[in-house]
Amino acid sequence: MALKIKTAPSIEALTLSEVKAHLRLDSGDLANNITTVQSIAPGSHAIAASYSLKGAGVNVLGYRTLVNLNAGACGAGGSVDAKIQESDTDVDANYTDWTGGAFIRVTASNDNAVQKIGYTGTKEFIRVASTVAGAPCEFGADVIKEQPYSAEDDLLTTLIAVAREWCEGYQNRAYITQTWELWLDEWPGEDFVKIPLPPLQAVNSITYYDTDNVAATIDGDDYFVDDKSEPGKVVLAYGKSWPSTTLRPANGICIESDAGYGDAASDVPKRVKQAMLLLIAHLYEHPEAVHVGSSGTSIVEVPFAVKALLGLDRIWPV
Repeated sequence: MALKIKTAPSIEALTLSEVKAHLRLDSGDLANNITTVQSIAPGSHAIAASYSLKGAGVNVLGYRTLVNLNAGACGAGGSVDAKIQESDTDVDANYTDWTGGAFIRVTASNDNAVQKIGYTGTKEFIRVASTVAGAPCEFGADVIKEQPYSAEDDLLTTLIAVAREWCEGYQNRAYITQTWELWLDEWPGEDFVKIPLPPLQAVNSITYYDTDNVAATIDGDDYFVDDKSEPGKVVLAYGKSWPSTTLRPANGICIESDAGYGDAASDVPKRVKQAMLLLIAHLYEHPEAVHVGSSGTSIVEVPFAVKALLGLDRIWPV
């Protein structure tokens, strides 16, 4: 049996800002601490009904965030209504209005001004959506993020990935959505195959190869995906059996599956994220495998608290 990653997670369970806040790191360099991202680009915007003018999503998880509505001139009878929307993922259909995120309507009587709203929600992405009525209006919407900078940002970014991989390996789990291939030499004697690295989201395909390396797939109706058990399983449907084709000598079967708690960092359990923070702090403070002190040399081990938090949901390997 062999397990090989096909598609790695697109994001990490922790942001750089969350880690730096935990480590109390901040260079205080204003030029590097502040990042401004346009949600709605400044310019003259045509009439758009019912908040159909939707700005770009901006990742703000772990940052202190300010949203500015920069209003220029509104044409005669023109007006702008704008509001902040939030989502766990940057998918249009998933955005919902954030309570307290509505700006004061802009008209000719109060244009050429800046409105500011501090975002205090908990979602990963925000954007500004607006309605333009009566006549075209000039405006734009900026998202300003406080982004502390440190010369060790590259190191910390690496430690985030290292900690996530270590914690996943210790728990034998997957955190953010990722795709894996499980390679087998032969079909099992049972009517099921356990899929490593829960939570199992989906089985994408079951492919097998004959002695001439010709690939074939099992029809999805011939098996059932048990995504409730941990680890999950592929179970033969009633009355079905594994293919009788003679397989090539090695890696004759490939089961491709998606695993993880979800697509967003907020899907990862809080105790896992806390364990990652503790491990990152440990790796940051102890970059070497041994510690030399007044009492002699000692091996630096992973803190008990990390293993205690992760042990609550640890799965034994398949």
